[in-house]
Amino acid sequence: MDLAIATTLTETTFDDAVARIREALAGQGFGVLTEIDVTATLKKKIDADIENYLILGACNPQLAHRALGVDRQIGLLLPCNVVVRDSTEQPGAVIVEAMNPDIMVQVADAPGLPDVAADAATRLRAAIDSL
Repeated sequence: MDLAIATTLTETTFDDAVARIREALAGQGFGVLTEIDVTATLKKKIDADIENYLILGACNPQLAHRALGVDRQIGLLLPCNVVVRDSTEQPGAVIVEAMNPDIMVQVADAPGLPDVAADAATRLRAAIDSL
């Protein structure tokens, strides 16, 4: 099982990739609840320099409600993290990747959860593919 649903964008900027994934997520019913600028945080806290690296905490309320209805502890795995980062291997490229919802199924083996994870995976894949 892959850890992420991902794509690499080669004809865009980091900021454009962030704007595009936000729009694509919204088109699939996801809102961004949290945003962690890992680059700025590491620079401020430990004076470490890394490439542009942003974590978006994406949530589709209907899917979250369904998942919580199956297992209240599933909140430990929510929201769905989406990472936008400059490639360290391919200069000028931006990687956009979302956590594979099937990981929830592997961690919490609850009846009904595979259906929610499959729906989330379909929506996240559609958002990533639209980029």
